[in-house]
Amino acid sequence: MVLRALTAIIMPLLVSLPLLAAEEDLLVADFEGADYGDWKTEGTAFGPGPARGTLPNQMPVTGFRGKGLVNSYWGGDGSTGTLTSPPLRIQRPWISFLIGGGLYPGETCINLLVDGRVVRTATGPNDRPGGSERLAWRSWNIMDLQGKEAVIQIVDSRRGGWGHVNIDHILQTSASLEEVPRTMQLTLTKRYLNLPVKTGADKRRVRLEVAGKTVREFEIELAVSDPDFWVFLDVSAFKGQQAVLHLGLTDQELGALELLSQDDTLRGAENLYREKLRPQFHFSTRRGWNNDPNGLVYYKGEYHLFYQHNPYGWGWGNMHWGHAVSPDLVHWEELPIALYPREFGDWAFSGSAVVDRQNTGGFQTGSEKAIVAAYTSTGRGQCIAYSNDCGRTFTDYKGNPVVTNKGRDPKVLWHEPTHSWIMAVYDEQGESKGIAFYTSSDLKTWTFASRVDGYYECPEFFPLAVDGNPANTPWVLYAADGAYALGDFDGKTFTMRSGKHRFNYGNGFYASQTFSDLPAEDGRRLQIAWGRMASPGMPFNQMMDFPVELTLHTTPEGVRMFANPVAEIAGIHGRKHDFTGLELADEEKPLPGLQGDLFHVDLQITLEECKQVGLRIRGVPLVYDVQTRELKCGDCTAHAEPVGDMLLLEILVDRTSLEIFAQGGSVYMPVAVIPAEDAQGISVTATGGRAVCTTLEVFELTSIWPDPAGL
Repeated sequence: MVLRALTAIIMPLLVSLPLLAAEEDLLVADFEGADYGDWKTEGTAFGPGPARGTLPNQMPVTGFRGKGLVNSYWGGDGSTGTLTSPPLRIQRPWISFLIGGGLYPGETCINLLVDGRVVRTATGPNDRPGGSERLAWRSWNIMDLQGKEAVIQIVDSRRGGWGHVNIDHILQTSASLEEVPRTMQLTLTKRYLNLPVKTGADKRRVRLEVAGKTVREFEIELAVSDPDFWVFLDVSAFKGQQAVLHLGLTDQELGALELLSQDDTLRGAENLYREKLRPQFHFSTRRGWNNDPNGLVYYKGEYHLFYQHNPYGWGWGNMHWGHAVSPDLVHWEELPIALYPREFGDWAFSGSAVVDRQNTGGFQTGSEKAIVAAYTSTGRGQCIAYSNDCGRTFTDYKGNPVVTNKGRDPKVLWHEPTHSWIMAVYDEQGESKGIAFYTSSDLKTWTFASRVDGYYECPEFFPLAVDGNPANTPWVLYAADGAYALGDFDGKTFTMRSGKHRFNYGNGFYASQTFSDLPAEDGRRLQIAWGRMASPGMPFNQMMDFPVELTLHTTPEGVRMFANPVAEIAGIHGRKHDFTGLELADEEKPLPGLQGDLFHVDLQITLEECKQVGLRIRGVPLVYDVQTRELKCGDCTAHAEPVGDMLLLEILVDRTSLEIFAQGGSVYMPVAVIPAEDAQGISVTATGGRAVCTTLEVFELTSIWPDPAGL
C-alpha cells in the first residue's frame, strides 16, 4: 500500500519550487588530484595533498565523492592549519559542499571570504556529540554576492578530540543541495515499511518515532526513482500505532517519498535467494550488508548465527545484530533482527553469546534457559543482553556497560575448573593492541585478570585436544586474522606454549567465531568466519564461510590446527560423478557430465613425475607446483607438503567463492572469486609429466534456500 499521506505533504513542496531552468553547476574543487594544485596550505593539518579516505587511527570517513577529499586529521587531532583556494568569481546563487568532522564553529570549519572578511561559515555536522566523520551536503545562499570575487578557506585550529574537518566536492549550484527535515504522519498497518535504495546515492537519515519516542534511526542511500533494490524496516512491534517518519531530504529528492510503502511482504522479493550472485550454500542475509559472525551458540536443536548487519544498504554501516538459525549448520532461516542500536551512533558491534545454564545472572524468568549476548555498544562499552525465548528477542541489561575498556568484541565462555565466566576482549593501551581477560561469577560484575599483547579485533578462545587426546588439551587463542597461539589457561592468565601460527591462507576470511554450548556428545569445535566476498550489483553484500570443524594434530613442524568442512554438507549432495583412476600425461582433461555451478570436489592425486598439477574450476585455475610445494589460486598462496607422493584437495564451489582444503585440512584457503558467466565445468591438469587421480569424486550440490514463491 502506497502511503496515502504523502500527497498532502509533497504537493505544496513541489509547487513552491522555482520553475526556472537550472544552470549547470560549476565545480570549484573535487580534490581528486595528487596535490592541492593552486590551493595554498599553511600548517600541517592538511598534509601534502588530499586524503584517500580514512586516515590512520581515524574512525571510518564516509559520504565523500570519488577517491579524494580534504581531511585535516593528518598527524591526528593535534595538527592545525588552513587551506585556501585561489580567487573565484561568484556566478551561481548557491555554494554547496560536503562537510564532516568536528562540531567547533570557527575552529573546524569552511569559510567564504569576500574582501578578506568571512561572509559565510559552516562547521562539522551535529550527527553525534562532538562531530561526525560522515560528510553531508551544506549550502550557502549567496544571491546577494553575485559577481563578487571571493576565496574559500578551510580551517583547522582545534586541538584534541574531533579537532579536524573533512571537506569535499565544492560546487557553485543553482539550487541548495542541503538536506531539509521532512516529516510524514502514518498509521502502521502492515509488517514492513519498504524503502528504496540507490547504491552510491547520498546517505540520508531516517528516524521513526512512535508515541513520542525514537524507536528506529539509521542512514540510507535513498533512491529518488528507479531503485537498485528495496530494503525493509520491520515495524510489526508497533502495528496499529500512530507514527512519525522523519527524513532529511533535499528539494530534488522528494520523489523518494512517493516510493515508500507499507506491505506484509518484502518488495522486490520475487527472486529472493535466486539472484545471480547469491551464494547457494553459504549464508548471506536477505537484504543489505553482513560481516562478522557474532554470538554463535547452540540451544535446543538450533544453531544460532548472529552477525554484524546493515539492514538498509549494500555497504558497511548502521551496525545491528542480524540473526539466523539452522537445524543442521547448512540450511539457514533468517529471523528478525536480534539487537538494534540503542540510538543513532551507538552501534551494536561484535560479540558472543552463551547459554546461562545455571542462571548465574538471574535473568531466567521461565522454563527456557537464558541466552546471554555480550556485545560492544560503541557509545558505552561492553554490554550484555538476555533472551528468555530461545533467542527470538533480547532485553538490554539495565546495568550496562559491564566493562569499559578501550576495545571491543567481547568473547564470553564458561570456565568449569574455576566455576566462573571468562571474557576475552580486544584491548588497546596506547600503541599496544591485545586481548584482555576478565572474570565474573554472574555475567554482570567483571574483574580484570590479565592481558596478552599482539592481537587485533574479534578474539576467540577455547580448549582443544591434540590428536583427540583429552589428556593433552591446550587453549587456542586468536583474533580476527585467525593467526593462533597454543597455551595454558588457569582461569585468569594465558601462558603461551608457542608463537603464532598461520591458519587462513585465503582472501575470503576474517573475524571467525566458534559455537558455544554444543552438546558434550557432539565433541566438535565448529567455526564460521566472515567470507569477505562481495556480490556487486546485488541487493545483499558479503557472506559467511562454510562451517568448518577445527582439530589439533601433531605434525613434523609441531602441533597445528586443521580445518575441514562439517560432515553435514553431505545433506546437500546431489548427483555424484566418480572419475577415480583418471590418468593425466602432461595435459588438461575436462570432466564430462557436470551440471550447474555448485560442487563439492574430493581429489587425491598421485604426483608421479609431473611438475605441476591442478584444476580449472569454472575458468579459475588452482595450481600446485611440485618443486616449490606451493598451492596457488588467484593471489592466494600456501605451502603444502605432499603426503607421501600425494596431493589431497577438498574444494567447495559456490557462485562467488572457492573454499580449498589441502592435505587433510592443514591448509585452509577461502578464496573470493566471481567466475565469468560463460565459464562452466571443471577440468584436471598436469604439466611436465604424468599424474594419476587416485580419487576424484565430484558432487553436484543443491541450493539451501527455499523457493521464493513460497516465502
